[in-house]
Amino acid sequence: MLEGKNYSRGMVVVAHADDAEFGCSGTVAKYCRLGWDFVYVLCTDGSKGTADRNLTSTEIKKIRRNEQIDAGKILGLKDVRFLEYPDGMLEPSMDLRKDIAREIRRAKP
Repeated sequence: MLEGKNYSRGMVVVAHADDAEFGCSGTVAKYCRLGWDFVYVLCTDGSKGTADRNLTSTEIKKIRRNEQIDAGKILGLKDVRFLEYPDGMLEPSMDLRKDIAREIRRAKP
């Protein structure tokens, strides 16, 4: 698929923190090691990503954000961008499309 092409940038757009890790992080890590610039775009804020009732939404949001940044460093990502839509409330809206389009224009994958 990529043979003979001169690509060097990529982008992964996912709804939640860790979605990419379950789906494509091995491939992303491979291409980062080959010198590609990869950007992750996370649509939701991660505020509902726990069953621990002792954590507030604000606390879990911060934890998820830091975990994703740390995972990005391990993979070799150029950047991790957060759109901050409320977790569990993501809808296919015009605002979401505009935000994703903006990130595509910024990263030029």
